[in-house]
Amino acid sequence: MNEITLYGADWCPDCRRAKAFLSENNIDFTFIDVDLDEAATKKVEAINKGKRIIPTLIINGKSYTNPDNAALSSILGINEQGRVILYGADWCPDCIKSKSFLVDNKINFQYINIDENEWAIPIIEKINNGKRKIPTILIDEDILVEPENEALRIALKLDEEKITKVFDSIIIGAGAAGLTTSIYAQRDRFSTLILEKKTVGGNAFLTEKIENYPGFTSISGPDLMDKMEEQARIYGATIKTGEEVVSIEKVNNLFNVRTKTNLFFGRSVVLSTGSTYEKLNIPGESELIGVSVHFCATCDGAFYRDREVIVVGGGNSALEEGIFLSGFTKKVKIINRRASFKASQTYIDKLPELDNVETHYNKDALALDIDQDGKFAGLRVRDSITGEEEVISADGVFIFVGLKPNNASFKGLVEMNERGFITTTGLAKTSVHGIFAAGDNREGAIAQVAAATGEGVLASYGLREFLKN
Repeated sequence: MNEITLYGADWCPDCRRAKAFLSENNIDFTFIDVDLDEAATKKVEAINKGKRIIPTLIINGKSYTNPDNAALSSILGINEQGRVILYGADWCPDCIKSKSFLVDNKINFQYINIDENEWAIPIIEKINNGKRKIPTILIDEDILVEPENEALRIALKLDEEKITKVFDSIIIGAGAAGLTTSIYAQRDRFSTLILEKKTVGGNAFLTEKIENYPGFTSISGPDLMDKMEEQARIYGATIKTGEEVVSIEKVNNLFNVRTKTNLFFGRSVVLSTGSTYEKLNIPGESELIGVSVHFCATCDGAFYRDREVIVVGGGNSALEEGIFLSGFTKKVKIINRRASFKASQTYIDKLPELDNVETHYNKDALALDIDQDGKFAGLRVRDSITGEEEVISADGVFIFVGLKPNNASFKGLVEMNERGFITTTGLAKTSVHGIFAAGDNREGAIAQVAAATGEGVLASYGLREFLKN
């Protein structure tokens, strides 16, 4: 449990201060007097390298030596608006987004990682009617589940930020294409603002291992994206996460970019919002999304340790994520609707080496079977050659059957093809003068990190030409 133990003594002024602070903020704690408990004395000395320093606090398994009230506020999430506790995980993009919002707005919060604190899992499942949803955020008695930043702003009674600075370019999307565009533009002394709906890194951030990016035989997606983000910031880019763009309008030669919470101004715009995974659109899918149906193995695979999972798809993403899942699940069953995989041969060659991976070819997904308790039971498929149907059982299913562009907010703003990808000419120019597009949301783009960085370079050259003229 989220327990607090305070080792101290009645004569100790700082111990009394800490006790009073916890009591004033209605925080339960256990006080152990080191003068009366020899074992407690030895524990305090062990924590403090032989020194008997009090107060020493143990908060959720971690020790803190004589923290002042400001430190206690930061550790325990104490604010004027109330106590803030965030249950989440380091691999969860929405958790990172919420944490960034709280940090940016100088809100103290106690972060409880459910991967490190198993006692927290029943708590969030009870709050969410049996579902393991994160982030789950408590603000005193108020509960917010997977909140957008606007909901957090309202709950915390934060004043809406007023932005009056005009940026040379506003880049929408902080994936590889957007970050690269910013790096090159900043080197040309053009100011850039990157607005990101979720977290920096895009789909690459959700990739456990990248083996085809030049310069790295193997690197994790988060590590690569962290390096790109660091480089963009070093060159002066402003990056704001949790900012979902809802409209773009050109007024007096400036682009007014409105998000759900703010209004920003730029002389040019780069659309680099990337793409998301397509759904199967079969019965049972929508009911189980986020519970037993997933689109990111790096995000949700940890829930299936030593269990069986299904992977639907036959391209690079499906095999890459299937191979990743095989590292800790009991079995991975890859369902492919074709007679062979269309993934790169490198991935195909790895499959025979994995004892816990089985492949099913020529199988069309028909429906997700749900048992009488409303839980996922298996994937119903039909053999496209024999016509026979069967249910392939598993504990969860991961779907990788293609990508769709994240361009819904730009419909009617710039020209797109019939699939919703933005059409461009020359140096990443769209149909609107001053608006550029780069990355997986652009027609003809290759869904690879290396290709996205190249598109970012192309867009930066388009920006340079536009802004200098």
